[in-house]
Amino acid sequence: MHRPRRFTAARAGFAALVVTAGALAGAAWWPTAGGAVQLQGSDGQPSYPANDFWLVTQNGAVYSYGVPFYGSPATAPLNQPIVSVVPTQHQLGYWMVAADGGIFAYGNAQFFGSTGNLALQQPIVGLVPTPDDQGYWLVASDGGVFAFGDAAYEGSTGSLVLQRPIVAMAATPDGKGYWLVASDGGVFAFGDAAFYGSAATGPLNAPIASVTPTPDAKGYWLVAADGGVFNYGDAAYLGSSPGVPAEPAQRLVATASGEGYWVIEQNGTAVGFGTASDKQPPAQAVLFQPLTPGDKAVLFALLQLGKPYIYGGNGPVGYDCSGLALASWEQADGISFARVADDQYHTAGSPVSMDDLQAGDLVFWGSNTADWTTVYHTAIYVGGNRIVEATGDEVQLNSLDQWGTDDIMPNGRRP
Repeated sequence: MHRPRRFTAARAGFAALVVTAGALAGAAWWPTAGGAVQLQGSDGQPSYPANDFWLVTQNGAVYSYGVPFYGSPATAPLNQPIVSVVPTQHQLGYWMVAADGGIFAYGNAQFFGSTGNLALQQPIVGLVPTPDDQGYWLVASDGGVFAFGDAAYEGSTGSLVLQRPIVAMAATPDGKGYWLVASDGGVFAFGDAAFYGSAATGPLNAPIASVTPTPDAKGYWLVAADGGVFNYGDAAYLGSSPGVPAEPAQRLVATASGEGYWVIEQNGTAVGFGTASDKQPPAQAVLFQPLTPGDKAVLFALLQLGKPYIYGGNGPVGYDCSGLALASWEQADGISFARVADDQYHTAGSPVSMDDLQAGDLVFWGSNTADWTTVYHTAIYVGGNRIVEATGDEVQLNSLDQWGTDDIMPNGRRP
């Protein structure tokens, strides 16, 4: 339990939050350098960079962090799970694609067609819009390519026997070609996309997750699920984070100059390298899958959004801060720990540094950051500097540093 804290963040559109039994809810907020990077502010105190992104679950629930909520299919059952979500060029909308190629378009994202009524050889794994957002390609795990709108079909690997499945696709800047990449790092180029090399010649520590071209399309980066980066052509190697315990890397986003990039993890955390190391990427859309106990705790906490803050509340009607933290881990993972915030900080799981937070970790506030008995508040870390917390009058999505960093305790806890 803790004393209620004054809620000061903008809450425009929060009334659009919907919580339904058996389905995750969509949250509306207004509007990616991540919680894995801790900077120093002008006063020498820690500064946790903010991050703007849409976090989407496999059933189509959308959680908006600093970006507008445009819509979600989560209120109705889907035929197949969502496998990818992609924002439009100016982040004024997004597409979701399901494994059967069903398309859900929101905001200024237009519907141009789908494979939802076709019998596919293999499931769809991704969607790539054309440069003008007037079309898109869908790609299946066998490399089959389906073109809609002004997207031109340039070829596919659908007739080949692949060593590993296709996992991602990227288009050239003029939209007249594209690359397909397999999980083993094999690269296949079509149209005006040139082949510069691949990672398929040796064993990888983790499968490849995506491919990103340089701004001039004369090279590309591959990023693996462990954050490892592979560069080809004029793509410069600027650093990577393989082997670091974290959420899986989902994509690499390059700066406009190509002299920096961010590795985007599935919980919205973005780690910058080169000229991107102290900047924020454009708003991203990430697909969040429950791979770890912490992921499951986050998904349970998100289901509680909008429920009232009740002092001493353990759910399901309402919660206080530590009651939400405990219920999220108990209900999602069967993991129990102390009930009160200061005891949680002192004994729950293991301590974790604030620059190594993962989804589900607990973060704390205290009136004296050197004394655990002064802890008065706890929250559940999501990623990208964002938290779910019971505070004010309800369970909310907030920024970790919303009230500043003076009272944030020096480490989190991983139950």
